[in-house]
Amino acid sequence: MLEPTDASVLVCEPHEETRATIVRYLSANYRCVEASNLAAATEMVAKGTFTALLIDQGENDFDDIVSAAQFLAPETCFILMSSNESSRFVVDAFRSGIFDVLLKPFELEELEEAMVRAVAKGESDKSRISYYQKLEAELIDGANHLEEAIRGVESSYGVTLKALIQALETRDAETRGHSARVVTFSLRLAHELGLDKDQKRDLELGAMLHDIGKIGVPDAILRKPSKLNKREWEKMKLHPLQGNRILRGIPFLEGAAKVVLQHHERWDGTGYPNKVRGDQIDINARVFAVADAFDAMTSDRAYSPGRSFDEACEELKRCSGSQFDPGVIEAFHAVPETDWEFLHERSLQEKQELYSFQAIVDELVKSQVHFDMVH
Repeated sequence: MLEPTDASVLVCEPHEETRATIVRYLSANYRCVEASNLAAATEMVAKGTFTALLIDQGENDFDDIVSAAQFLAPETCFILMSSNESSRFVVDAFRSGIFDVLLKPFELEELEEAMVRAVAKGESDKSRISYYQKLEAELIDGANHLEEAIRGVESSYGVTLKALIQALETRDAETRGHSARVVTFSLRLAHELGLDKDQKRDLELGAMLHDIGKIGVPDAILRKPSKLNKREWEKMKLHPLQGNRILRGIPFLEGAAKVVLQHHERWDGTGYPNKVRGDQIDINARVFAVADAFDAMTSDRAYSPGRSFDEACEELKRCSGSQFDPGVIEAFHAVPETDWEFLHERSLQEKQELYSFQAIVDELVKSQVHFDMVH
């Protein structure tokens, strides 16, 4: 169990015995308040501030729960306990403003993990509010002060986001080093496609943060050594939505959030979580998808060695028009193999730092590797 916090949770559960069990478990770390129905809970939340409202769907109408969540959010995180295992239901719940969904029956440890995420969101919201208050104050002192404040806040967010990535990589061994490599691969491909400076910046951040939503995936699923079952896989497939929720509302990460949300979408519309297709998928997400697949295929894993460059190229070509944007695949093949080899070796030397586009250009020039400098 975690150390006690100042966070509070309103437990809305009609069955007294179940409610008592939940309250007893959470009381060690959180201030708990009880309610037996949605109407009472909504009234209590409207009058006071709670970190989270834990509510059993039970006989409650889903639309009523969503209405309450939308009215009270973002101050209170709604955690829904439900027996509905439909992936469509879970996705709709997230889209409607529900913060997290616990599928019954669940372990109490899963409930604790959901509360940890709710507390983290609460802290993030406080930081964001403080950020906007600071900006408002700086407006009085003029544009120069405002720009300085923005740079300071962005730097602070950068430190926080790097810490989140390190926390994720501590939990998921397969992501270690992956972020650094896909950043470099993505930016080289973006250069080949002629994307502008702002697009490259969004892509850089999006590539670095693409799996940030896995922080919300329970360890039992994230670290499972064997194949995930259907229910576990549906939970894993929610990580783009969870990642988008983490980044949503942070102004300088709006472009990156699109990459996070759409990095598992496919050109033919069979991807997830929203099954968008073709150029409806953000261009940066399409670029990242190719870079991500290339890294996955050419990297050694615990259970299999990486493929050769030629084998990876053939697989990318095979999936052009189905999984990947044909235009992005064409650009990938236009990049000399020596560039990809150099970038792979260079990324292995990085210590998970944000690897800027200009740094990549400088390194390529120093090494006399082919790189068109018109950008």
